[in-house]
Amino acid sequence: MKKLFFFDIDGTLYNTDVKVPESTKKAIKELQNNGHAVMIATGRAPFLFEDLRDELNIHSYVSLNGQYAVVDGEVIYKRPIEKELLELLTKEANINDHPIVYLNQDNMISNIKSHDYINEGLGSLKFNHDPVHDKAFYLSNDIYQSLLFCTEDEEDYYKEKFTNLDFLRWHRVSLDVLPKGGTKAKTVKKVIEKLGFDEEDVYAFGDGPNDREMLKFVKHSVAMGNAVDETKAVAEYVTDHVDNDGLYKALEHYGFI
Repeated sequence: MKKLFFFDIDGTLYNTDVKVPESTKKAIKELQNNGHAVMIATGRAPFLFEDLRDELNIHSYVSLNGQYAVVDGEVIYKRPIEKELLELLTKEANINDHPIVYLNQDNMISNIKSHDYINEGLGSLKFNHDPVHDKAFYLSNDIYQSLLFCTEDEEDYYKEKFTNLDFLRWHRVSLDVLPKGGTKAKTVKKVIEKLGFDEEDVYAFGDGPNDREMLKFVKHSVAMGNAVDETKAVAEYVTDHVDNDGLYKALEHYGFI
């Protein structure tokens, strides 16, 4: 019986050096050779993991934390943030000297030219994409996710003021900003329905707070050994650390390797 697999990127497919372990490459290849469907489910925008898709020969994905999904090259779902909300958020962020980066499938645009928080947050992802500056970009383009740069003690102000948006912290100085109720889990459900898989035949792997809802939703969920506690708490199985062949070992545990 063929299965459907969803893999997060950072901390799941990528190790702490932001590279794919050889054991993971082997595991993904074996799943594909055995006819299973393999997809990526990530908070990253599509243009930020093109090389990874080519490296692993995976061309179906849920990206931008569920706001933009592609199956075999076809866009099957997209949900941008309302422009009016983005405009209000941008005004408030400007007043507080908190920069914003706007993301869609092709671009990453900053509303200011430079800021230490942007350098620190995006620098931790170790990719070669510095955001271009265009403070009006969101007005004429669909934005599926934004990054608001502020510290944890400053985030409640935005959560209380913008109840029609979701805020999810991913770094000491940065939050993902998403349409209300937008999660990987909801879009994973749409993919499952489109591909016609039984929910019993679906597996998901992740490590971050943004993976929690996805791991709660699927029948078979794996939290990496490096996952945050809240994500481990909802997983069916907790494997080893990503740096210690955790993904490969989990697939061994379930008998796929």
